[in-house]
Amino acid sequence: MNLQPVPLHYIREGQGQPVLLLHGWPGFSYDWRRIVPLLAPFCDVIAPDFRGFGQSPKPQNTAYTPQHLAADIIALLDELALSKVIVAAHDMGATIAQTLAQTYPERIASLILLNPPYPGIGLRRFDKDVQHEFWYQQFHNMPWAGAVIGSSKENVRLYLSHFYEHWAGKAAITQDELDTIIDMYSKPGHFEASIAYYKARAAAKTASAITTAAPVTIPHRTTVLWGDADPVMRSDWSDRLADYFDQVTVTLLPGIGHFVPAEAPQDVAAAIRSHLQKSE
Repeated sequence: MNLQPVPLHYIREGQGQPVLLLHGWPGFSYDWRRIVPLLAPFCDVIAPDFRGFGQSPKPQNTAYTPQHLAADIIALLDELALSKVIVAAHDMGATIAQTLAQTYPERIASLILLNPPYPGIGLRRFDKDVQHEFWYQQFHNMPWAGAVIGSSKENVRLYLSHFYEHWAGKAAITQDELDTIIDMYSKPGHFEASIAYYKARAAAKTASAITTAAPVTIPHRTTVLWGDADPVMRSDWSDRLADYFDQVTVTLLPGIGHFVPAEAPQDVAAAIRSHLQKSE
């Protein structure tokens, strides 16, 4: 696999121990808008846009697997001369964080994962009572999905608004914040690039791989915050985290939905700060 990295756009604030913030979909580094001000007085905060997102490059190819995105992150750490970082990650960013911890363990100090996809979910994500929440992933794999949604700002607004309204356990976003996200995703080619990750993942993963893969545990200290009102990444799926993380602490957040960085910024910032105090 050719893991040729691309240079990433990022925001950076503060000084001290480095903390890397990895965003989810539908988002970009702006996902961390409520977290960065809470952390910057205590540490060096870096929030990149993954390839295909925000202001980062959008290669016109299939190189959007977690391995490609992780290689981009390592190249960014090399560029910034950062040997080891604490990683806080949400949604698809949590998948990339796990790839980093498994592939480049020496570069990761510890993990804070928010509503994370992880192998212990297994085939439960295919259960019929939750499949109505995962339709968007099948849709993203249609060859015309990007053209249909990305063809107008109105389509982008209608589509993304659904997720920010339906997946949130409480008000996760203001109208001005939604407008900022819509403006970014409405730029030519931006929506289509943002779903390339789903196409790459679908091409590389099968149901049999999920069920037959032996557990690969992550040794790093890991804190998991999971909103118990998330309709798509269900909090009861957290039950097997200890099978895949050697040092894991799990906290359920009552009434919090999918968008944990926006819905529970104080909880997220406190969890990250606790790692600052204890990481070597």
